[in-house]
Amino acid sequence: MKTFKPSAITLALLTSGLVFTSYPLLAQDSAQNSDQGKQEEAIERIEVRGFSSSLIQSLNQKRFGDTVSEQLSADDLGGLPDVSMADALTRLPGISAVRTGGQAAEINIRGLSGDFVFSTLNGREQVSTSGSRSIEFDQYPSELINSAAVYKSPKASLIEGGVAGTVELQTASALAKDDKHTFNANVRGMFNDRANEVADAEEFGHRLSFSYQGKFLDDTLGVSLGYARLYQPSVSTQFIGFAYNAEVDVDGLAGDEENYNPNSDVPREDQCLECELISEGFEMQHKGGEETRNGYVAAIEWAPLDNFTLKADAFVSKFDSEAFARGFRVKLGGVNTEIYNPVVVNNSVVGGTFVRSDSSETRIELVNDDNQDFDKVESYGINADWQITDNFAAQFDIALSKANSNFRNGLLWSLVGDDATAASPRFDENIQISYLLNGMDLPDLQFNQADAFTDLDRVMVSKYGIYPYVNSDELDAYRADFQYFIDTDFISSIEFGGRYSDRTYSNDRSVFEYGNDQAFSSSQPPLRLTDDLAEMVNWQGDFAYFPNYLSIDLGKALQAWFPSGIPQPAQTWGAGDPGVINGPDDATVSTAWSVLESGDVFETVSAAYLMANIDTEIGGLPITGNIGVRYVKSKQSSTTLQRATMFVEDPDTGQDVEVSDPTAGAQNIVDELGYINNFYRPAILTYEYTDVLPSINLNFQITDNSQLRVAAARVMGRAPINRFAANASTNVELISATQNRDSGEITLSNQQARISGSSNNSPYLDPFYATQYDISYEHYFDDSDGAIVVAGFYKNIESFIENIAIEPYDFEGNGFVVPDSVTVPVFYEADYPGQAPEPVVDNTGAPVTVTVPTTDGRYETAINNARGGYIRGIELAYTQIYSDLPGMWSGLGVNASYSYTESEIQRTVGNGVYASQLPGLSENVATMTLFWEYEGFETRVSGRYRDAFVSKQVAVNDQTVNFDSELVVDYQASYEINDNISVLFQINNLTDEPTKSYFTSPEQTGTIQFFGTQYFLGMTYSL
Repeated sequence: MKTFKPSAITLALLTSGLVFTSYPLLAQDSAQNSDQGKQEEAIERIEVRGFSSSLIQSLNQKRFGDTVSEQLSADDLGGLPDVSMADALTRLPGISAVRTGGQAAEINIRGLSGDFVFSTLNGREQVSTSGSRSIEFDQYPSELINSAAVYKSPKASLIEGGVAGTVELQTASALAKDDKHTFNANVRGMFNDRANEVADAEEFGHRLSFSYQGKFLDDTLGVSLGYARLYQPSVSTQFIGFAYNAEVDVDGLAGDEENYNPNSDVPREDQCLECELISEGFEMQHKGGEETRNGYVAAIEWAPLDNFTLKADAFVSKFDSEAFARGFRVKLGGVNTEIYNPVVVNNSVVGGTFVRSDSSETRIELVNDDNQDFDKVESYGINADWQITDNFAAQFDIALSKANSNFRNGLLWSLVGDDATAASPRFDENIQISYLLNGMDLPDLQFNQADAFTDLDRVMVSKYGIYPYVNSDELDAYRADFQYFIDTDFISSIEFGGRYSDRTYSNDRSVFEYGNDQAFSSSQPPLRLTDDLAEMVNWQGDFAYFPNYLSIDLGKALQAWFPSGIPQPAQTWGAGDPGVINGPDDATVSTAWSVLESGDVFETVSAAYLMANIDTEIGGLPITGNIGVRYVKSKQSSTTLQRATMFVEDPDTGQDVEVSDPTAGAQNIVDELGYINNFYRPAILTYEYTDVLPSINLNFQITDNSQLRVAAARVMGRAPINRFAANASTNVELISATQNRDSGEITLSNQQARISGSSNNSPYLDPFYATQYDISYEHYFDDSDGAIVVAGFYKNIESFIENIAIEPYDFEGNGFVVPDSVTVPVFYEADYPGQAPEPVVDNTGAPVTVTVPTTDGRYETAINNARGGYIRGIELAYTQIYSDLPGMWSGLGVNASYSYTESEIQRTVGNGVYASQLPGLSENVATMTLFWEYEGFETRVSGRYRDAFVSKQVAVNDQTVNFDSELVVDYQASYEINDNISVLFQINNLTDEPTKSYFTSPEQTGTIQFFGTQYFLGMTYSL
């Protein structure tokens, strides 16, 4: 039997101390050791420290890998000004980030958003606190990660799921280190220069980290421990515009047909051709708060034999955020608002004076929101690595990945009244809003109520609401991998294995609401403010011309409003839901969405692969790589509540009424408040599919320093896990009927009740599929201190998940239970805003009702469309340490990259927004780091640029918008006092680069958000 002889690739990795394969190569005979020694001599080892060392290690990993990949080494991560792995990864070619709260969180790879990015930790699939598959990399402290790789071309042994790419994070291995014991401590203080502009915001924070690695029992037992803490102020000052989701003719120009949309599903004759688009409104806010992240890592390794290693490891990260948002929310009031002196640009109303009318809801809300987000990710695993014979190796892995997120969105909204001291205060309806947007600059604003915003005798708290959003995600996985080493002229080894995973995702919604955000409620009266409940806040800096407002102490206000105890949210149907059988007769509030949007998703995946590793020569040209295939069987299921009702004639009124249908499976479903709804039946919907994913990676060694890589593969990525939730629902438009007290005339809000529905999620969604091709030329410099890389890629994506709307939709013909008509109670017209509704009764005292027919309306659903397309691009990378320069200049270096990506895919995102680009795609992305090292001193400046891209901004609701280009610059300087102690100074976001966005075109302002510059000063101790 021939014994295994390591390839040049394996030997190169061994010499750099960076072996990616999990199986040990410890039991080699003397002949093999002799061969290895000869080849090691041919590989130059550069002894440098600091940033230069990390770059060389990263290049070695890339150079000797068997796929198209990008690499980051441990030294690189530990020494850069990276708050998290999200920041660190964005320095790699073709990778960019979406900033949340001013810092990178989700990463985009080659023009695809985070939902297309797959991530593993120590080779194990990771679940996320995002509620989808998009990993929030700010959850991973850079201090606790030993290395990172981004695989842009897949191979059969990699877990499937990365259409954009796969990010592999690795924690430390004590047995892999040369030193017997190491200890590192890092302490940094932090300051944010914009925090003083936000009342009650924190200015100072800190970062701490400690790590230990040690070997015991004759180097057969290894222990790794790490802790990293981040406490930082989270501040921003922002203007956020709302989407242009309404249309009205404001200029009265005859023949004006700019609003015509030939691509719309709505026929030309039904479009408002002469209309202009108007925005829902905008908001100006101060945001402040604190973010605390505590990360822990632990691993124990035991190698009782030369050919066997057992390792158990754990990673835990807790990320808590407590934030407030204060300021204004302006609701312009929609199509019924009186609009004077409109300013129209590209058919969009970007300015004018909006005056509240009798039929509009124009208003200015004073906002005091309180948001809490408690996130936790956990990863645990046990791995056995066994070199069974010289030619046969195996690894067995058991893994558990967990993520929990508890987001509590609390709001306290106030309105201006005529007189807050009155016994029955009335909402001030005299509202005029004048504004002019200035594109990517701050707008001009003026309010006729501005003086009242700080008047305790005018402002009253009108609404309190809290909307928790709790989700959990848990995945168990079992994996076995085998390698059989052979000595042939073409194949060096065969790899095969299998994996099984079981994933459960749970989503729970709940709610509590009190009061009214449109006026003062008489049944739930507003709260009068006192001096101890509120204080005046003014704006500073660029925002200084905005009017002052009252900042309200949320805790004190709620105690004053609810003296018997602050109510807590619940998952409830609401007493007024039509299916509730034990609610009060006069109840009108339904919060059934909190029950219907809660539920569980289950996903099981079975996979197997076979891969041959290539090591051969053709015509004297060395060729390495792999060819293989991966087989995957997936099963996805979702719990759901399906409507199980029928319509019967009411003997008293003769009208059809909806009732429970036990024969259709209707059950009594009890909510957390004890309300019983018998209109639904529980069900589980299931979908199964299989995939075969071939791949090939070839590396041609053109010269000793140059190589050409080519790769091709079919890849897949499953839909976001939360999109599998089956939450189809139908609604019948709520019709109001009012009677004039004098004439007796009854007025209906609509002559027909439109039936609408939505199912924006579906357990029947197929994965994203793509066929991709990669080519990469890499030239490494003779002194091994740099490289030039030119790469190209092409992805042909077959389809995307898309929300579509069908109108009119045949609800009854598609199995929905819908009424032919609805019975509407009649109420007298109110004499004043906020007056309690007064029902009209006949001479017998029975309520007066009218019958309104129903009509089919709009149905929204999620599908896999058939409109895919290509994504293609080029990537350039240049790294060099100018070690050949004389004297002190030999420590000068540069690390730069540029990528250009284009796509034929265009997608309309809806909600009044048209985005021509694929979400996550920036055509141009560039990074550059200039550094200099000399006798223990190191300084560097880094820049990350990406041009315009499409992503989500958060306002009243999530809105997909077009983000403007941005350039983020960081700086760092450090000095090694001695072998153990170094000091560091760094600046993040040196130029205070804001986040700016727009809707369909730049004049439709989206976000203008400033986060401030962060300064760090600290010390590192190593032993």
